[in-house]
Order: sequence, then structure tokens, then C-alpha cells
Amino acid sequence: MGAHMSQPTQNHNQNHNQNQQQSQQQTGSGDVHDAPANLMPVDKLTKILVKKSHDHDGINGVTEKSFTVYLLPKYPELAKRLFHYFFVQSKSKSQYISSTPFRLQCEKFLGIMDDAAIVEVYVKMFCELEQEDMMNPDGLRMLLMTCYKLSMDHYSEGPQMCFMIHRTLNAVINSCFHSKNKLSSSYITRWLEEHCHRLVLPMHRYCVHILSTAWRNVNVDSNDSAGLELATPVLENPPTGLPSQHSAPLLPVSQAWLLAGSLAPLYSRPHNASSPSSSGVNLASMQFLSRLVCLLPSHWTMLYCSREHGLGANRFLHHVLAYRGPTLLLLQGGKIDSHIVAETSNEKLLICIAAPSEWRESHLYAGGPESAVLQLQPKFSVLEHAPKMLYLNTSIRGYPKGLRAGSDPRKPIVSIDEGFEKFEYRGLIYPLEAMEVWGCGDQTSRETQLDIKKWQVKEAERQRQVKLSASDWIDHPDRYLLELAGRPQYNNSSK
Repeated sequence: MGAHMSQPTQNHNQNHNQNQQQSQQQTGSGDVHDAPANLMPVDKLTKILVKKSHDHDGINGVTEKSFTVYLLPKYPELAKRLFHYFFVQSKSKSQYISSTPFRLQCEKFLGIMDDAAIVEVYVKMFCELEQEDMMNPDGLRMLLMTCYKLSMDHYSEGPQMCFMIHRTLNAVINSCFHSKNKLSSSYITRWLEEHCHRLVLPMHRYCVHILSTAWRNVNVDSNDSAGLELATPVLENPPTGLPSQHSAPLLPVSQAWLLAGSLAPLYSRPHNASSPSSSGVNLASMQFLSRLVCLLPSHWTMLYCSREHGLGANRFLHHVLAYRGPTLLLLQGGKIDSHIVAETSNEKLLICIAAPSEWRESHLYAGGPESAVLQLQPKFSVLEHAPKMLYLNTSIRGYPKGLRAGSDPRKPIVSIDEGFEKFEYRGLIYPLEAMEVWGCGDQTSRETQLDIKKWQVKEAERQRQVKLSASDWIDHPDRYLLELAGRPQYNNSSK
């Protein structure tokens, strides 16, 4: 009985497999022509590079020379590291990569979407060539310097150069390595993910753009900035000239680049220059057109600078309140004479407090989940990011006065006194030397703040010119003060 029933089943399976093979053979040509449409740029790029390698070196494959010259001529170190990564992953036994393994590695590289996987790949890429799982400080410096150079070359205001880039990178490297010579790639990856993982993402976006579009203009000097999202904010009215010891800016361009890669995207998200009209356009078309709309980089506007506006609580409140947008508060502490401090660096302490919403005086802690406290100098580290960790009170009685930052009200990370003369950080009191507040919102936030200030000035002028009636003047306190001063009658003409 079982054998009698299994025979028709086997015949049915055989017929099904034969029909499936026939259908695949009939539609095979169409599938090859249609399905790999997304991979056609990789195929064309591979053929072009193989041809270039054969013409110059007589090698039937992709060489490092052709990969560097025709893909990344401006960044030879990045080209060297990326080619070596493809070379190791393809397990090639020769000095070049064959066409098929090269195409497979490009497809696999273009398929990396997860942020953690991206950071891990580039950390391994810039590890020591002999020991791929170990990285030294020079490797991390090279990785960060390449990311910085890419961002500055595609800066919206033109290529930039910052005189304080080495100080910025030294703070990151010293904080990561802790005076060690080598660290594992896994530790470096976790540290970057915790502190500044968004620094590496623009470089990966640039490499993906090059591998996807370079086949169109291999022999043409093209503009590569089209594929790189502008993540570095534009500093309005940046300081000019060489920084000196006493007038060095608290937020140079290199520091803004580092903060943009460490904080939430809320502070550095590009803004749409215009939005397409929705009349007669469906949702899919709107999403497609939104990609074509020009993106303006985020502009950081200086709201308050103690060196220009004066250092004090009233000055801070006057320039910062009513700004309805995210802000960055930078505090520079002077050196203290204490044997407890074990820092050997000559750099002064620099703290950054990131507020995702406007500052308001209250006896309660405020701030969204994008709130953060960072130490920028002498070592860089993200100290804490949590909601409801910002406190500002200068007028409410019965509650602590000053400015605080930290999720624990009993032991905040940073605490500024009422007069804005000193602040406490990790149990030590630092004299407050300088403060800067940068607004990270759009232009509307700044215009709204200026309109509110104009209204406050007009309202103050109107209240000064209020005319009192005779009945109001009889009970007015100013009349009583004049009588105490020996002038019982304010208007002599009434005699």
C-alpha cells in the first residue's frame, strides 16, 4: 500500500522539478537582464578597472594603482585601506583582485547598512596591516583625520582648515587609549559607538557613492560632493585670524565637527530649502521629490559670548532666553591649585552642555532625551545623556539657584553658582573664565527670539512713559519718598 502510494508522489515531484527547470530556462535570460539592474554599476565599474589595469600593468584584474587613481585620487590612504580590505576579504593569493571576487566584495560592501557594522568595518580597515585586530594611536588618528578631511573638503562654505584640529584629535585619542600603545579593534569600535560613532558615517556614505557612480565618469574630473550629506554645521561669524592663548575660540570648526558626530542628529540635521507642492502629487512622488530638494546644512549661531557681552547671570539670561531651539553651552574653567588634580595636560577644562529645547527658569529639571553633557578638553568623553537633566533658576526662592546639568539632582555633573563666577565639576571648584552659547535651530528660531527682544524693549519704554492720574499719585510710593526727602509738594504751580 505504501509503495503503491509513494510512486505517484515521486512522479509528481519529478514532473514538478522538470517544469520548474524549464520555466527557469525560459525566463532565465529575462531574470539576468532585469534582476541585477541594481548591480549594473558594480559590473561596469569592475570591467572598467580591469581594462585600466590591463592597459597599464598588463594584469587581468583590479590593481591597487588603478583602484586609487580612478576611484579615490584625492584620498590615497583611504584608497589603500579600502583596497587592502577587499583584498583580505577576497582571500586573493596574488597582488591583485580578480574581477569576480572584486565584484562580490563591492556588492557586499554596498550592502552594509547598520551603523555598528559600518564602524566595525572602518576600524578594522585602519588597524595595523600586520595585525588586523589591533590598532595603535596613529591608526585612530589616521581614521579620524580622513573623516575630518572628507567633511571639510565638502564644507558648504568651501574647503576649510582649522588650526586647532590637532588639539581636538589629541583629546579624542588620549581619552580612548589612556596612555596605551595598542588596543583591540573591538574595544575601539565600542568606544567610538559610545562617544562619536556618527563621525565615520559620512565617510562610508562617500565610499558608497564613489563605488556606485564612478563608472560614469572615470576619465572625467567630477564633483564628488553630491553623495555626501553635509553633517558639519556652518558657524555663523566664526573667529578670524590665528587663535592666541587668551582669545582662542571655545568652538572652532574642528570642535563643531566633533560635536556634530557625537550629539544626536537634532543638533546638526540639515534643513530643507523648500518643499515640493503636494497638489496632484501622490505620496511616492513626494518622497522621491524630497530627495531632490536642496538640503541646507545646519547653521550654528552665536547667541552669547562672555568675552563680548560680559560674564554674568543677567547677561546670560538676556541673550539666551526666548531662543526656541536646541543650544550648546560651553564652559571654560581656569586652572586650580590643588594636589588632587592628576591632569598633566596644559589644556584648560572645557565642558559642553547640550540642551534640545529652549532654556527656561524653573525649580524643576527639564530637557528631552537628547540632552547631554560632554567634556571636550583636555580629554574628550560623553559624560551623560538622559532626559530631565537641565536646571536653571535665578529668581525662585527656596530652591537652589544657578545652572545645573545632571540626572541626579543631589549630585549633578556640572553646577554653576548663582553669580556665574565659578562652577563645580567632579567635586572640584573651577573659576569660570569664559562662556559661549550657540543656537542650533533654524533661522526661524533666531528671528523669533529677536522679535521677542524687540517687543520687550518697546514694552519697557512704554511702561516708563506711563502718565499717572491725580488719584493714582496720591497713593504712589514715589510721592511718599519725595515727602521724606523734604519736598511735600511735587508740583509748585498748584499754589
